[in-house]
Amino acid sequence: MARIFVAVDLPEEFRDEVRSIQSRFSGLKLKLVDPELVHVTMKFIGEVKESAVPEVAEALGNVRCRSFDALIGGIGVFPKPKAPRVLWLGAEGNFELLHDEVESSLSKFRFKKDKKKFTAHATLARIKFMPAGQKDEFLELLDELGDVELGKMVVDRISLKKSTLTPQGPIYETLHEVMLE
Repeated sequence: MARIFVAVDLPEEFRDEVRSIQSRFSGLKLKLVDPELVHVTMKFIGEVKESAVPEVAEALGNVRCRSFDALIGGIGVFPKPKAPRVLWLGAEGNFELLHDEVESSLSKFRFKKDKKKFTAHATLARIKFMPAGQKDEFLELLDELGDVELGKMVVDRISLKKSTLTPQGPIYETLHEVMLE
């Protein structure tokens, strides 16, 4: 079985800024995502048979979306600031259309649809439990960094990625890339 997802990678030049933002949260109880792995997930597919991966890759070739400019910036949390589980970096651009195209191109596989409304974001950290004493500091940082801007990027491709979970964190491997129109 392969654990797969479809993503838009952030440009290499954003990595240092991602590191810098994450370092501001270093004293808090967060599980930071390796800056090299930070991306915008278009669709988390989950476990599929290895033999199905080529067919999924081929289906992504049906995505009809023009490349577009995106702005990466702003910090937020899911589900809400008082009970954070995910710390994220915002992504503005034509991501919703791209997400819909990815969903449409993969519809024949009957993968689980996302339960929540799609919100383009790049996960910076996960939070299992935050001690009460750290919440105020966390909320202050969230407010302080709310308007941070990494910059513009061109979204001109999507990647089908495989995620291998290890005790040290996930290892991502790009299995296939699809260039946008």
